[in-house]
Order: sequence, then structure tokens, then C-alpha cells
Amino acid sequence: MKKILVTGANGQLGRCLKDASLNYPSLEFHFVDRSQLDISKTTSVKKFFTNQSFDYCINTAAYTNVEKAESEEDAAFSTNAIGAKNIAEACDEGNTVLIHISTDYVFDGEKRTPYLESDPTNPISVYGASKLKGETYIQEICSTHFIVRTSWLYSQYGHNFLNSMLRFAEEGRDLFITTEQLGAPTNANDLATAVLEMIVSDSEQYGLYHFSNKGNGTWYDFAEAIFTFSKQIKNVKLAKTDHYRTFAARPAYSILNTTKFSQDFGIAMIDWKDSLQQLIKNHK
Repeated sequence: MKKILVTGANGQLGRCLKDASLNYPSLEFHFVDRSQLDISKTTSVKKFFTNQSFDYCINTAAYTNVEKAESEEDAAFSTNAIGAKNIAEACDEGNTVLIHISTDYVFDGEKRTPYLESDPTNPISVYGASKLKGETYIQEICSTHFIVRTSWLYSQYGHNFLNSMLRFAEEGRDLFITTEQLGAPTNANDLATAVLEMIVSDSEQYGLYHFSNKGNGTWYDFAEAIFTFSKQIKNVKLAKTDHYRTFAARPAYSILNTTKFSQDFGIAMIDWKDSLQQLIKNHK
């Protein structure tokens, strides 16, 4: 039986992995949150991996507040870069396959066709730079790794765009949603299942992959779909804005080409609107 360590267990992807794990009784899971394993602490990571061994480590632990990262650069790099380095070293020493989750924000958004894994990176935010540094450490240190970049992640758990929009609707807010950025909203439950399918496939095609739901839209399109599927579209005052001021710069275009992932793991990408509609229906 394969032993799987999942870091960042209390984050939205960690919680989605916990739900998805129930469908994989042949795998043995060990979920740890930051209080049990702070990946930014080198000594703690080494001690944790010395005391037990794992076949796979799914690293979902991350500093994800894009706005705060601009003023908390040390904290962002501590988790996203040094933390990834610590995990990579421990996995390399322990013969553990590392599956690390990264982001579309490693790109600058200047492209106008979906980003390939081979495209040059050029992050325009501290968050993106910290995640890219983590990728670099992993590639240098751990030979048996999968880095999975994803985009616009949401779920029924935690702080994300879906839950924020639903809360704002309940509060009756007037909403001005940007049309500046184009990307692919991705259901973290779909990503969780895809990651576990990677494990059961026993693939040794290590390296860099892109995963997101199929299709694309702006944040305004995402909000409109949320209110339509939750039957609140008539209850909210929703307006477009072509400029929404934020502290952190974000790529105007960050659609990921997922062909490599689909081909190597035999997983068809689900349309983002279909996945969103199903999630809202299941967790109404």
C-alpha cells in the first residue's frame, strides 16, 4: 500500500484531497497541517521525514495571499521557496516522489495563446516570484518530482472567489468585477482527483505540468456564472469594470495549455462552468 503525505491539510486543496481520498482505499494517507509540519522550518522537516517514510508527498502548503505578499515578501518566500526547498531535500533523501502545486502567476500575461510548460516564466508579483523560486529549487534538488501549475483555484472550502461572491450576495453588496484578466477558474476538487490519479497511474514521466478546467473567462464572467448557478443573479447588482486597482500586479492573460497533462495521464479536462455548476448544486 502506497503511503501518501499531504502537507497543508487545512487549506482548500488539502481539504479537497481529504474528501477525494475516500475514493482511494488502496492508498494510505497522512494529512498534516502547519501546526504539525511547518515546511519553512528546515530542521522540523528533516526530523519529520527521518521518523517515517512515504512513497509520495503532495505539497499543498503555500503562502497564497497575493496582495499581502507584496508587503510580506519574507513570509511568502519562506513558505513558497524555502519550504519547497526543504520538502524537495527531504523527498530526495527519502526516495519519496514529490507532487508540488504551483501557479499560473509565474507568467507575466503578455502571451495571447495558452501557456505551455516550456514557455519562459516572468512573474510580475512577489507571490509569483516566490512560487517560481520554489519550482526552481525542486527541479534542482529532487529528481522524482511533478510540479503541477494550476489557475484561479476555488472550492467549497476556505477563502476564495466563489465563497467571497456568495457572501457578498448575502450582504447585498454592489459589485464591480474586473474584466481585465482572462484565465480558467479551476475547481480544487477536480485538481485533487487528478493528483490522486497521477499517483495510481505509477507514472515516472516526471517534470512540469499544467492543470486547469477547460475554457476561460474573466473574473466578471466567473462572478456572473456563480450568481446564475446559485440563482442569485437577480438579487445582486453586478457591474463590469475594465480597471480594478490592486496592490499586486496580476497577469492579464494566464490560460494554461493542459494538453500534456491530458495525454500523459489520460484525464479529460472538465469545462469550468460545468464543474462550477455541479459544485454549487452539491453544496447549496
